[in-house]
Amino acid sequence: MKPTGYYTHRACTRHEMGAGHPECPQRLGAIEDRLLITGLGDALDRREPTPASVAELELAHDRLYIAALRGLTDELQEEVAAGGPSHRALDPDTAINIHSWEAALMAAGAALDATDAVLAGELENAFCAVRPPGHHACRSRAMGFCLFNNVALAARYALERHGLQRVAIIDFDVHHGNGTEDIVAGDDRILMCSFYQHPFYPEWPHSTAANLVNLPVPAYTKGMDIRELVEAAWLPRLEAHRPEMIFISAGFDAHREDDLGQLGLVEHDYAWMTERLKAVAQRHAQGRIVSVLEGGYNLSALGRSVEAHLRVLAGL
Repeated sequence: MKPTGYYTHRACTRHEMGAGHPECPQRLGAIEDRLLITGLGDALDRREPTPASVAELELAHDRLYIAALRGLTDELQEEVAAGGPSHRALDPDTAINIHSWEAALMAAGAALDATDAVLAGELENAFCAVRPPGHHACRSRAMGFCLFNNVALAARYALERHGLQRVAIIDFDVHHGNGTEDIVAGDDRILMCSFYQHPFYPEWPHSTAANLVNLPVPAYTKGMDIRELVEAAWLPRLEAHRPEMIFISAGFDAHREDDLGQLGLVEHDYAWMTERLKAVAQRHAQGRIVSVLEGGYNLSALGRSVEAHLRVLAGL
């Protein structure tokens, strides 16, 4: 059996948005600690990504936006060197420091490298433990802690650079993946299935495009209710779409212990969803899955949930 890949890079720990920000470098440390304590890390094929190129980023993002973000980073480096502030706010929730550009390129590059390795048959599937996350990043706008949309980019990359005909994006973060929707809505090659707490961040006019399966749920929805929705709404559409590869926006902030959301999932729910998605991938996509970290801010719950997700991916 081919291994499960695990992509991460030290640059992703150098990006930070200020003291007390929930999307912090310690998130990756919590995952690493869990893999070490449980021994699960020994079962994974650990790999370092290469940075995404500007040409690759343009598969999902506007050229002027990419250039503007790079320009802001260069300006910030000059300001910091002159004794200025260490961060630049992009919106009320999102900021960059002098390391954010490299971290964002590595996060996007991990999703692309994982796609290459899974499609080449080197890996059965892969998980990217990277930050900044991506699913709020729109075609021409950073928001919600996100700079580049790692999963939307990887899905477009699989279609445009590898010649796949159909892929699926699954988003189980507590927040609506509005950036992914902004990039893929109306592209019938990509089926996007998600659930998310609603009303909640972000305020976004939901698209009614036929390739989207949006499942907004109220606060305090429990895991068993989510499972019923997945069975009734996601799985039939996935079977009909027959994706040749599945990409997962793996946010774990719908966990009942996570204070940034108000849903009631636990580790077993993430394992159950991963089992169902893995079965679809085995039927239609030769088992090919690339999963990329999104949210998850209670460090203990994040580590345990990623462990549950990875155990299923790795067949353990």
